[in-house]
Amino acid sequence: MSSQEVLAQLVTMSRHLGDPALDYAILGEGNSSAQIDGDTFWVKASGAEMRTIQSSGFVLVRFEPVLALLEQEGVDDSVVRAALEAARVDPAARAQPSVETVLHAIALQLDGVRFVGHTHPTAVNAVLCAEKVEEAIAGRLFPDEIVYCGPAPVYIPYTDPGVPLARTFRAAIGRYLDEYRENPKVILMQNHGLIALGKTASEVQNITAMYVKTARVILGTYALGGPHFMTQQAVDRIHTRPDEQYRRQEWDR
Repeated sequence: MSSQEVLAQLVTMSRHLGDPALDYAILGEGNSSAQIDGDTFWVKASGAEMRTIQSSGFVLVRFEPVLALLEQEGVDDSVVRAALEAARVDPAARAQPSVETVLHAIALQLDGVRFVGHTHPTAVNAVLCAEKVEEAIAGRLFPDEIVYCGPAPVYIPYTDPGVPLARTFRAAIGRYLDEYRENPKVILMQNHGLIALGKTASEVQNITAMYVKTARVILGTYALGGPHFMTQQAVDRIHTRPDEQYRRQEWDR
């Protein structure tokens, strides 16, 4: 797939995630990205609105200088901005890459991840901004949550956006890979929002939609005493059932 074909899919996905009717993101909230190859990726420009974004709202950047920020000491806002500007494939491009570009670079380096969508759905943030957030997300509640969102989400306590968050994100992803031996599909950031990782734009949309439903179910359970989680045996069974894997693949094309 060419760079422009990937960009067209990214634009469509981003507009979908920014649709006001879905309540995932408003104004300049959220960001998105897509991998072109091992060297470059598209990422949303800072301040662009997902609801109305066009091709010009994305910046093509190189992985190497973006990821190098993770290893630098004394990185402040001015250093990050200069590095992200220098990472642009087109030096004449005026748009500024999102402050979360480093986080996107980490996610897109995961095997099989080609698209990333970061949103701030009201239902999800109602959970992530709650005192009992870790209790609320400690287990799985229904089969389709597992089918589309995986055996568990990654949870990241609130961290300052930019390089500090990217470093915390990288460490959390590493722990998840060690435990589950597969990529996460959902990353939950306390007092911040949701990240969905997918091999296709459709998968990112489906993961986002299903986790928003999950958040609504979580909130609803507290009207009747709190979550009743599925057993680990039941979660493992759903996660490995061939028919459920086939169904997910059909939807994620």
